[in-house]
Amino acid sequence: MAKQMAAYYQTEFVPEVAREIVSSNDFTLDDIVRIAKAQNERVKEKMKTANKLLFCDTDLITTQIYCRHYLKTVPVILYELENEIKYDQYFLFDIDVPWVADGLRDLGTKRMEMFQTFEMELSNRKICYQLVTGTWGDREKAITKRLDMLF
Repeated sequence: MAKQMAAYYQTEFVPEVAREIVSSNDFTLDDIVRIAKAQNERVKEKMKTANKLLFCDTDLITTQIYCRHYLKTVPVILYELENEIKYDQYFLFDIDVPWVADGLRDLGTKRMEMFQTFEMELSNRKICYQLVTGTWGDREKAITKRLDMLF
């Protein structure tokens, strides 16, 4: 969705950099730190060339959540890196579309649990977000409506 929105607004996007670094959920804390640093660097890089808006598929909160889920701990540096970048708008996608396994995505039976974890992490940080629901078309409309109001 980040790529589609970037195309629509003629700007840049940052993919989920973890997919460029690991190919399975068999990773180490060192891998996670490498992913986190690379994600932040890519965001900073793309901020320089973005046209008013920059769409990011993920952030360091997400990296922390998956690190805690798979490795049962989160290195302190992930919290430090999280504070390097502030986002203007968060969109939290509901789990009301079919789940698709893709090699890295493997928590289909824990969708509600993971959704609640994401929601809790945003709430704990007092980050306002817009819940995005419905078909992929509905989601695009909701996102563009919100962004057109803001910018």
